[in-house]
Amino acid sequence: MRILCSNDDGIHARGLESLVKIANELSDDVWVVAPQEEQSGAARALTLAHPLRVREYDERRFSVNGTPSDAVLMGVNKILAEAKPDLILSGVNNGQNVAEDVTVSGTIAAAFQGMSMGVPSIALSLARLDRAAAHWSTPEAHGAGIVRKLLDAGWPSDVVINVNFPDREPDEVTAVEVTSQGHRDAVQLFAEERKDLRGGTYYWYGYSGELSDPREGTDLRAIYEGRISITPLHLALTHDDARISLAKSLNDPAENQ
Repeated sequence: MRILCSNDDGIHARGLESLVKIANELSDDVWVVAPQEEQSGAARALTLAHPLRVREYDERRFSVNGTPSDAVLMGVNKILAEAKPDLILSGVNNGQNVAEDVTVSGTIAAAFQGMSMGVPSIALSLARLDRAAAHWSTPEAHGAGIVRKLLDAGWPSDVVINVNFPDREPDEVTAVEVTSQGHRDAVQLFAEERKDLRGGTYYWYGYSGELSDPREGTDLRAIYEGRISITPLHLALTHDDARISLAKSLNDPAENQ
C-alpha cells in the first residue's frame, strides 16, 4: 500500500513525525509532500496567482511552497504521477479539528483534496485543550490501529474520515467513538490589538480557551471526555430543510405578489 502523508503545519512540524510513524506501521511505501511553511487555517485554498516550487529533502520527502491542497495536488499529479497513492493521511495536527474547525482546517482540506482525486483520505489531529505539552505519544500509540480498522470497514468514496485524539496520555484514552460534527456554544476566536516598535497597530488572532457544552455524540464531547473521535465528513453543504422551505416560498405565486 502506497501512503502519501501531508499536513497544514508544515514540512518540519512535530506532528508530521508522528504521522510518518503511524504510516510506517502500515506500509513500507510511505511518501511525504507537505507545505513548506505552516498553513493552519488555509482551508481548501489553492495557489492560483503565483508559481509553485517543489523542494526535495530525500527520495520520498518533499515540500511545496503552497497550501495543503497544493501539496496533495502536486503529490498525486506530479511526484507520484506514475503510481498514485492508495491512501492519504493528513496531520497529525497540533490541535483539534472539530465542530466549526472543519471548514477552515488545512489538515482536513488536504484530506478533502485527496478524496476529490479518488484517493481514500483520513485527517488526524491531536487536541490541545490546556495548551500544555502535546501528548504526541497518544496518536502514535493508537493511530495505526485505528487506520487499520477504518480501512477494513471502508467508507463511501465521497467521504473523508476526521480523527481527533484527546489531550491525554495513551493509557488514559477511555474509548473510540464514531461521532457527528459538533457546534460550540461559545465563540473562542478573538483578535488582540498590539503596537509595534514604531507605533503601528497590528493584530493577532487567538483563542479564549473557554470550553463549550456540546451535546452527547459529538466530536467535541468525545475529546472533552477523553475519547478518540471519528467523524465521517463530506462536502455536500446544502441544507435540505431550508432548500425545501425556500423553494416552496419562492415558487408560490401568492408569496411573490
